[in-house]
Order: sequence, then C-alpha cells, then structure tokens
Amino acid sequence: MMSKEQNDLITRIGPDAPAGKLMRMYWQPAALVDELAGERPVRAVKLLGGDFVLFKDAQGRYGLLDRDCPHRGADLAFGRLEQGGLRCSFHGWLFDVDGACLETPAEPVGSPLCKNVKQRSYPVVEKGGILWAWLGDGAPPAFPDLDCFTAPDAYTFAFKGLIECNWLQALEVGIDPAHASFLHRFFEDEDTSTAYGKQFRGASADSDLPMTKVLRDYDRPIINVERTEYGLRIIALREIDSERTHVRVTNQLFPHAFVIPMSTEMTITQWHVPVDDETCYWYAIFTSYGAPVDRAKMRAQRLELYELPDYRSRKNKSNDYGFDPREQATATYTGMGNDINVHDQWAVESMGRIQDRTREHLGQSDKAIVQYRRLLREQIEAVARGEPPMLHLDAAAARSVQGPATMDGIGPTRGWETYWMEVDVRRRRGAPWAAPVPADIIRLAPHLSAAE
Repeated sequence: MMSKEQNDLITRIGPDAPAGKLMRMYWQPAALVDELAGERPVRAVKLLGGDFVLFKDAQGRYGLLDRDCPHRGADLAFGRLEQGGLRCSFHGWLFDVDGACLETPAEPVGSPLCKNVKQRSYPVVEKGGILWAWLGDGAPPAFPDLDCFTAPDAYTFAFKGLIECNWLQALEVGIDPAHASFLHRFFEDEDTSTAYGKQFRGASADSDLPMTKVLRDYDRPIINVERTEYGLRIIALREIDSERTHVRVTNQLFPHAFVIPMSTEMTITQWHVPVDDETCYWYAIFTSYGAPVDRAKMRAQRLELYELPDYRSRKNKSNDYGFDPREQATATYTGMGNDINVHDQWAVESMGRIQDRTREHLGQSDKAIVQYRRLLREQIEAVARGEPPMLHLDAAAARSVQGPATMDGIGPTRGWETYWMEVDVRRRRGAPWAAPVPADIIRLAPHLSAAE
C-alpha cells in the first residue's frame, strides 16, 4: 500500500505536477494520421490536460496550436482551413502551423496588430502512423530506433482506443503477466489458423499448443524482471513439464508504453497517453516481421468494438461491458465477450477514475508493477533535480536503443535463458526488412549476431 500523497505523485499529470513535468520530457501521441485524412483535416485534441487544435495545411504540414484564439478565446477547432492556415470563425484571424498570425481582417488596413500576435504552437512529427506532439520546453529528444519506427510503413498498422481512467492503471495491466491466465481465460480453444489480428488466440512459437490453453492450464507463472536501458524486461515462465517451458518476454518502455508479442510474426508497441488525470488513450503500433500487415482486416476487426470519431468502446460501463452471466459460466472468465480489450478496459475502469492505491495489497505476481513504480518515482525525482530522465535521448544515443526483443514460445525447461533470444533473432533474420538485433541481445549472447 502507499499513501495518498505517493499515489498523487505518480498519477497526476498537470503542468505543475511532478509526473506531468516528467511526461512533458517526451514526445506524446496526439492523433492517428488517419484522423486527419478526410476533407477537413482539423481535430480538437486534449492531451496532458491541455486543449489544442491539430490541423494539416494545404502544403501537407501539420500544426498543433492552443485551442483558444488569442483574440477573444473562441474555439479554433471550428476554424476554417484557408490560405495556408487555420482561420478563426469568429473574426477571421488566420494562423499558420507555427502559430504566426497571417491576417486580422476586421482591423483597419495597415494595422500592425497582426505582427504582434502569435498563438502558441507545438512541434508535430509523423512516425509509425501516429502524429506525435512535443509539449515540453527546449529541444525535443530523438526517437529511439524501435522496431515500430524502423519497419517500412507496409509492415506496421496504428490504432487507438479511449479508456476512462488514469493512465497509470491502464499501463499497469500491460506489465502484469499473471492476469492473462484469468482475465483473458477462454474455456474452449479456437482454430489457431484463424487468429490473425487477435491477441492470445494463436499458437506459441515452436508449438501447436494454443495460447488460450497455455494460459488456462498453467496459471502460476514464474516472473523475472530486469532493469534495462529503456525500462524493464519482463519474462514469464510457465512450466509445461520437465522438458518444456512456455516463455513470454515483454517490455516496459519508459515512461508509459509496453512492447509485447501478439503472434509469432507480430508485436504490439502500445502507449498509454494521458488525456487528463482521469482519462487516457492507448495508441498501438502493430509491427510485422513476416508479411505486410493486412491493414484493412486489422482496422475492420477493431472497428467492430471502437466507434469513430472518438474511438470509444461500444462495450463500456453504461452497458456493463456486455456482461453475460451465462457466457461467464460456460465460455469466458469475464463473461464479456472475446475481445481482450474489453476485459482490460473493465478491469482498469472498475478501479475508479484514479485507483486508490492506499487500499491495495500487492503479491509476488505484481513484482513488475512494483519495479515500474520504483522506476517512475526515480525518474520523477531526476527531473525535479534538473536531470534528463530515462530515454530522453540525443540522436547518437537514440540509435543505440533498438528492438526491444520480445517473444512467446515453448522451449526447453533447461536452456530457456538463451532459447527466447534465439527465437527473437531468428525472426529478425527472416524478416523482409532490416530488423536489427538489439545491442543488449548481442551482449547477452554474442553468437546470435552471426548470420544463420
């Protein structure tokens, strides 16, 4: 358990809050590129408690501005895209992507007012199908060479979803290996050949055992947590028998992301981005090491649950997340359908808008969560001392942070320590794009860097 003050320290993300100052040291996902692909590429964005307007001008440049017009505070999200910028619908003031005032048409001819007005703007870059915003002060950090940023566009797919709770509890479910054996338990196994685009529905590497069976039958994983240069590596071991062990390697990517295996050929890199203290979006980039991603199928699968334009789940608190007691008795552990996003959403939203951690009792299976909270507090304190936090990188350092390695497979009970690295490297060597072997894997097992 922790005190209310400790809980506030690691959850609150306002501009003056310690965790908020930490978050503003990193690029933040602001929208999917797809959201600005229509006839009117203008979107209202709420991010880290601030209100902004995101738009694309006629030259294809992206701009992010404070949402209130500097004239009299009208909403620029309802502005008009005209003459190279965004024009306020109240009095016609026009701003470009850098926030420069181009016109104040209601003023007298020759008025110098426009030259003295500038709306605050924020850098925006496109990467991995996501538009990233820099809300901090000074020069932004470089992006690390993660697989999701290195892979060609055809091998990635980006999506997002709204969660109505604090970002931290939404993140913590993704670094909790034990919960999948219960929250995502299915009482019957499906044909694994139909599992494309669905998490926990395929077979593990080097096996024909469905992942659903592994999670269901082996629900007491041994969990190892290692500190890395990018955050944490989490290894969950489920011993099948004296010869075989299921190994699942996932990663916490500081500050608010995780990298997990989705299938033998695809991974998920997922950020939990604070909208404000009580709401967040998950943004995910799915990366394939095999064939190009079937984006149409992946998008259609997810739009069965999520409604545009806000990417809200059709199953939510207002309809009990689709809970069916008969299904809970016969088909799924939760009774909330087959989409694990619904299971996760229920779990974290049911804790309340901001989880009251003064009432929790952690166990051995929560060791990754304990380690992450410790890391989070350390980095909050570093920023308070004026030091750069973890993964706040310059260009040279960013090139050395690759991967990270992740996998899901059934290997030898004795020798699993190198087995998971062999599986990851084998997948990278067979990829149709140049998927680098992470430097930390080369250090751990130098022989794996040689061509197979």
